[in-house]
Amino acid sequence: MILFPATDIIGGKAVRLLRGDYDKMTVYNDDPLAVAKDFEQSGCRAIHMVDLEGARDGGTPNLETVRRVAGNTGLFVEIGGGIRSMETVEKYFSIGVDRVILGTAAVEDESFLRNAVEKYGKKIAVGADIRDGYVSIKGWKVQSSYTLEAFCQKMQDIGVDTLICTDISKDGAMGGTNRAMYERLLNDYSMNFTASGGISSLDDIRALTEMGIQNAIIGKAYYTGDIRLPEAVEIAGNQGVASI
Repeated sequence: MILFPATDIIGGKAVRLLRGDYDKMTVYNDDPLAVAKDFEQSGCRAIHMVDLEGARDGGTPNLETVRRVAGNTGLFVEIGGGIRSMETVEKYFSIGVDRVILGTAAVEDESFLRNAVEKYGKKIAVGADIRDGYVSIKGWKVQSSYTLEAFCQKMQDIGVDTLICTDISKDGAMGGTNRAMYERLLNDYSMNFTASGGISSLDDIRALTEMGIQNAIIGKAYYTGDIRLPEAVEIAGNQGVASI
């Protein structure tokens, strides 16, 4: 299982939100590059980045921060948040990003999604952020009409390779991840899945590894010290290079 420790960015700083609430934000480090280098030194080979301002407002307000991480580490970099046009996709690829994540756009603009998947294949992932069984968009502020199951089936039919599935109710709450949800997804669909939200212990890492999920995002538990990345890497197994 490939581990993707996470760096969420607002104002060029590494932060975490509680259950997606922008009013419940903690700043953990003023320098996301320093955080990324620690990920690398701990044995991780990938990083999950989210431009939270981009997710909420659109655009790429933290592009330079992403550029610094992509250009000054050997990490496989994936980025999400506000990616709603081919221009933005290409902008991120031009600065060394390895994979971009479509969230709101995957729900609202099927033509864009299909074009991006057709052109870039595995370099395009889709985020499915789940609240009360439905996909949320626009920085988790708006509930779409898609159930998780309907959305997964549509993404698979379109040809999406990797789906990053977050249980918003678990995110940042340090109460464990939604293992049952990921087991269902692995059983019902043939895409690669990334577990995200609430991964707060080595037991979570062990359980996800044993069920065979392809990727897992570690967020708040890294920053609080509840998960030490070298130990997580040892449990998850050989990190290699994130497959794309």
